[in-house]
Amino acid sequence: MNHLYYGDNLEILRDHRKIKDETVDLCYIDPPFNSKRNYNQIYNNVGEEDRAQAQAFTDTWKWDDLANAGYAEILANAEGRFQPQLVDLIKGLHPVLKQGSLLAYLISIALRITEIQRVLKPTGSFYLHCDPTSSHYLKLVLDAVFCSQAGMFLNEIDWCYASGGVSKRYFAKKHDVIFLYAKTKSYKFNTQYRPYSAGTMERGLTACKKEMNEAYEFHTKGAVMSDWWSDITPLLSPTSFERLGYPTQKPEALLERIIAASSDEGDLVLDAYCGCGTTVAVAQRLKRKWIGIDITYQSISLMLRRLEKAFGAKIVDQIKLDGIPRDMASAGALAHKKDDRLRKEFEKWAVQTYTNNRAVIHEKKGADGGIDAVAYFLTAKDNSAKIVFQVKSGGTGRGDVAKLRGDMGRENAELAVLITLEEPTRDAVAEAKKAGQYLHKMMGQSYDKIGIVTVKEIVEGGKRLEIPMSLEVVAEAKRVVEDKQIELDLE
Repeated sequence: MNHLYYGDNLEILRDHRKIKDETVDLCYIDPPFNSKRNYNQIYNNVGEEDRAQAQAFTDTWKWDDLANAGYAEILANAEGRFQPQLVDLIKGLHPVLKQGSLLAYLISIALRITEIQRVLKPTGSFYLHCDPTSSHYLKLVLDAVFCSQAGMFLNEIDWCYASGGVSKRYFAKKHDVIFLYAKTKSYKFNTQYRPYSAGTMERGLTACKKEMNEAYEFHTKGAVMSDWWSDITPLLSPTSFERLGYPTQKPEALLERIIAASSDEGDLVLDAYCGCGTTVAVAQRLKRKWIGIDITYQSISLMLRRLEKAFGAKIVDQIKLDGIPRDMASAGALAHKKDDRLRKEFEKWAVQTYTNNRAVIHEKKGADGGIDAVAYFLTAKDNSAKIVFQVKSGGTGRGDVAKLRGDMGRENAELAVLITLEEPTRDAVAEAKKAGQYLHKMMGQSYDKIGIVTVKEIVEGGKRLEIPMSLEVVAEAKRVVEDKQIELDLE
């Protein structure tokens, strides 16, 4: 059975009960580092654009308690978990990079690559997707982990593309870097071919007339693929049928080439930062087994929705979900986690579980105006209306409902739902009832304009949103939300 883990990938990778030693055939990761950001704390650029980019990078990776703990763990190496070369590398980088966001990033990746090397089979391969601003540092980390243990550096793949902006101050940055390493010399590799153009193929066939077998192979397969990939375009077009609105989404063609090259049908593919699920979706289509891990419930819900749309509703029954709250104790634990990275995870889980992954989460802090998520429900064949959601992990009183009623009006929403961890007060329930009911003509049914749903009803009673919704409507809503956020960022 395929596995989808919700949680910190380091904890999951270190749990030998979840991923055993030498069981994975192929691992691909695209860590959540926002490419095209400069390491300004090193190069000391002073332009306004550079400072903005540096801040965006720092917001993602910063020297905090996690970085301190990771640094101390690597240097102490109490259990001999880390290779001496990696310990020396991190120790040596510390006086150069100081306690900044770049070193925090490298430590985070080093901890996880160490575990990935452990779970790979002797025939296994590892792909790390990054960009040129960090690739030189990451290659040092990869060499320290893999090459010190009989592993091999195989390729630095340049994924080239024409899309994106240009600059008059430097050559346009038009490629990502994908490193390929093997755990041992016995690695698996299936040669990939790039189809010839019509003219090239005709010349090749003419040259091979005397050797028809070779000519036939030339005709059907094309040229052996090099480490320069310029035939796969990024998913930047809003009209792309693959596009899900996920900011770092990669095209399926890219993962199809990687999975086809380094695995066979029935092999196990791992993505420890699976985001919107491109790796697991392609692995499923190519008849591989897979493991996906992500720390945000928004990604988990997006993956489930994507798989359901591509392979049918029954696919969910073929996936073992781990780490998702199933009772009040685990829901409460998620709501009160102290880790800053998980601050909104309880809200995301509550809304997406209740809506069967049909809502759009408000990601930006302070931009939601009290609204945690929105969704659109069908009111007629070609028409829809808005429903807004708010999640409370503490007590819920009359004032909370009154405020939601005001937020609902501001958002021009027909319906609102308040999801509460604790039981609402009687005054809160009474205030919600005062909002009245909404007649859904298409359904021939009335709904409370403001509904209150408890987490207990969701996890123990299986309560879900009953109003008919459309994935297409939700996708359009997500694009609208993203466009508004982009406008806010530019102001």
